[in-house]
Amino acid sequence: MSDLKELKNKVQKAFLDWEREVYQKSKTHNRERQEEFTTVSFKQINPLYTPSDFNEEDYLSKLGFPGVYPFTRGIQSTMYRGKLWTMRQYAGFGTARQSNERYKYLLSQGTSGLSVAFDLPTQIGYDSDDPVSYGEVGKVGVAIDTLADMEILFDKIPLDKISTSMTINSSAAVLLAMYIAVAEKQGVPKTGISGTVQNDILKEYIARGTYIYPPKASMRLVTDIFKYCSKNVPRWNAISISGYHIREAGSTAAQEVGFTLANGIAYVDAALKAGLNIDDFAGQLSFFFNAHNDLFEEVAKYRAARRLWAIIMKERFRAKNARSMMLRFHSQTAGSTLTAQQVDNNIVRVAIQALAAVLGGTQSLHTNSKDEALALPTETSVMTALRTQQIIAYESGAANTIDPMAGSYFVESMTSRIEKDAADYISKIDSLGGMIQAIENGFVQKEIQEAAYKFEKELEAGKKIVVGVNKFQIEEEQKPELLKIDIKTQEDQIQFLQKVKSERNNNAVRKTINELKKAAGGSGNLMPFILEAVKAYASVGEICNAMRDVFGEYKERVVI
Repeated sequence: MSDLKELKNKVQKAFLDWEREVYQKSKTHNRERQEEFTTVSFKQINPLYTPSDFNEEDYLSKLGFPGVYPFTRGIQSTMYRGKLWTMRQYAGFGTARQSNERYKYLLSQGTSGLSVAFDLPTQIGYDSDDPVSYGEVGKVGVAIDTLADMEILFDKIPLDKISTSMTINSSAAVLLAMYIAVAEKQGVPKTGISGTVQNDILKEYIARGTYIYPPKASMRLVTDIFKYCSKNVPRWNAISISGYHIREAGSTAAQEVGFTLANGIAYVDAALKAGLNIDDFAGQLSFFFNAHNDLFEEVAKYRAARRLWAIIMKERFRAKNARSMMLRFHSQTAGSTLTAQQVDNNIVRVAIQALAAVLGGTQSLHTNSKDEALALPTETSVMTALRTQQIIAYESGAANTIDPMAGSYFVESMTSRIEKDAADYISKIDSLGGMIQAIENGFVQKEIQEAAYKFEKELEAGKKIVVGVNKFQIEEEQKPELLKIDIKTQEDQIQFLQKVKSERNNNAVRKTINELKKAAGGSGNLMPFILEAVKAYASVGEICNAMRDVFGEYKERVVI
């Protein structure tokens, strides 16, 4: 240890000599290209990093090795040398039939898992024929009204062989029940399906807005899914705690980690209060992070998140099972960074962001398509996005060693900084009484708003450059081919829904809805009642309205 300290002192002395005699003189003679160098999250970047920026004595406690606590270097001991990340392409539009065709195309092109996008009415619990839904049916995702739609959506897709992620939150219990019912119709038991339901309602109050019920009722549904999955669907991730949307709303990297893990703490607390044992459900928690533009900051962000969550689970919640301490995460390239100008530039942005996720050790990845700043992606642009992942996997060499960023003084220093900043946010939220209270008093929203405003100001001042937007602009004559969802899609969906409602056993539907309402007024698990309603072909709107009648609707507090 003394030899190591002596070497470190020698390196530090040499660095100070270099900085004084070489760097400063060169900097005076040749001016650097900007006044300050910062990350996307406004953090200062030093001109050079050395061993002094990382304490080697912390090597085992802070870094260790892949597959063991604190999992900084990855949750699997072999990482991509053993199995590549799951390549998902987030997809869904129009009717279930249209989306089913897209899924089959993606699977034929090498996608290894499905990721379902639902339209806005489905996300907030309205049927396609509800007046509220007009103009939104099938627009930002697939329209799902009843089990009949879900059967079509996964027609000839074997649910015992494909892992499915579903981006759905306030109506998550309904869509999960539909997926289980479709699997059973295929002859696949609950124990045979694998995938993830997002089920992260807290970030809806923070950053996205597709909530239905007040927080207390919403948290009950979240923990009901935890309980149900831990006993009945063991290979299913009961939640994907999402930082993605927090980052899309304008947060910094540290805010994304801090607020996401604080949400995770709130879910764990709720599950423990509901009577679950930490090691019975923690292994089914998963996370969802953004893959933003700043390559090295993003890699550090993932490492910091893994380490901080492991510490939280071990020290705060006293988890014993190593799997309970593992932060497993899906990542998606940053939609907010895509530009409508010079859309081909987005291919490069997505490639850099995807590489950051891979270097950071993601478990699954979605790459955005170049045209998503303008419309839903075309089949051609989706294929390019998928090929981006495949080129990284098979041609770049990034997947050949377990932790390719190990030993970067820059990355390790930034990892520690993000971890500290995120931990400070968690402490602040604890002092406010927890995440729900921090959301209700507007603290989290205000922090994100201020970060987003600061970035926008720097963009307008030219301190931050977005190629093709505030620099290197060109006149564009050609308009890219776009995928458009016309009004006929809505008409077809409504007609199909009315057909299902006319042919189903409406007495059975009324019975299951009444039983669900009664159960919602009590304290038992609602998943079995929702599953029975789904199997009777009750619609998303009917099921969600039954719970609206009991729970009411949430009205957002305006933050100024």
